[in-house]
Amino acid sequence: MGRRPRTGRDRYTRVGCGCRNLPCSLRDSAGGSTAKSYGSAGEGDWIKSLLLFFDDVAILLPGYMRGRHRDADPSLARPLEDRGLLRVLEPNEWIDAEVAERLAEIVVELLAEGVFDGLPEVRYFAELSRSRMGYGADFELAEFLVDELRQRGLARESEDGVSIPLHPVVRTTILVILGQLAGGVGQRRGMAVHPATDRPEAATDLLDALSRESMPSCEGVVRLDLEPVTLDLSTVPLEEVLQLRQDFREAHKAYMRSLRGFLVELGRLGDPAEREAMLLERSQEIADLAHDNRRSVGRSVGKSLASWSMGIAGGVWSAAAGDLLGAAVGALGLGTGLVPGSAGTVGAYSYLFAVTSAFGRRAER
Repeated sequence: MGRRPRTGRDRYTRVGCGCRNLPCSLRDSAGGSTAKSYGSAGEGDWIKSLLLFFDDVAILLPGYMRGRHRDADPSLARPLEDRGLLRVLEPNEWIDAEVAERLAEIVVELLAEGVFDGLPEVRYFAELSRSRMGYGADFELAEFLVDELRQRGLARESEDGVSIPLHPVVRTTILVILGQLAGGVGQRRGMAVHPATDRPEAATDLLDALSRESMPSCEGVVRLDLEPVTLDLSTVPLEEVLQLRQDFREAHKAYMRSLRGFLVELGRLGDPAEREAMLLERSQEIADLAHDNRRSVGRSVGKSLASWSMGIAGGVWSAAAGDLLGAAVGALGLGTGLVPGSAGTVGAYSYLFAVTSAFGRRAER
């Protein structure tokens, strides 16, 4: 039996964490939050538009997947790595002892609170790499955590030696937690890490986890719809994208700050009528900022391109003693400097983005 977990501003590089599997700020470096799965060539073209918002982008890839991002899209991955705009992080190095302990504390607390009691039985469990479970940082603690899950029928023995089969709901919850803990790791390494995802189901997973009755965030869950904010730059040569980035990045970053501030303001309102009133009051302001950015980029590109939309989803709550998730993400300062009186407010969130047509519909990819 392993060691039991305890229960109960400098200049940063702003990293976007893109991830197909979980909302993370490292893109999975745009919540991010953790790894992006590369499949077919050209799948990483979303990075071009994301570079307008962040200083660089990161992906979290287990060691046994090393190099897969280059094989999938060598024309983009290699130039971005050469320029220092794409970071590839290995979970055994990124998930340190502090993250492993925080993860174990939170999951054990959720087990004790009965969050996973009564989950529907499923035939197939979904694998999660051992490195993301914290085996590389603290083997005994990770073994203890997995053993606790096995005893409750929520995990099974590894079949390949590199991953752990987990109940899909548990796997999703762990990925959500890791996506939020990424911000603390980033701070210790001089990076401001923000979760981002282009998968609607990943945002839904985050909101489902935060909405559970035993979670302190359950009353403050908010999702702001996608708003066309810039253009889809996937067909624009990288050199032109880098020039656009130089010209318009500050305006795009200001838009992201507005989304975070709006999320905090809405999340702190418990009355649905008050939320609706604030949505009406502030949504036009957000839309105007998005329109200005999209028009500026469009004039510089000089050709018709699909829109690229961004939104945000998350939960906001007041920090309190014994709130392990709040303690883990509280240092992120979601509303610090953005919303008056937001001291003591913590939040878990992920940016959402999508390529949309000129009429605002999500494009097929």
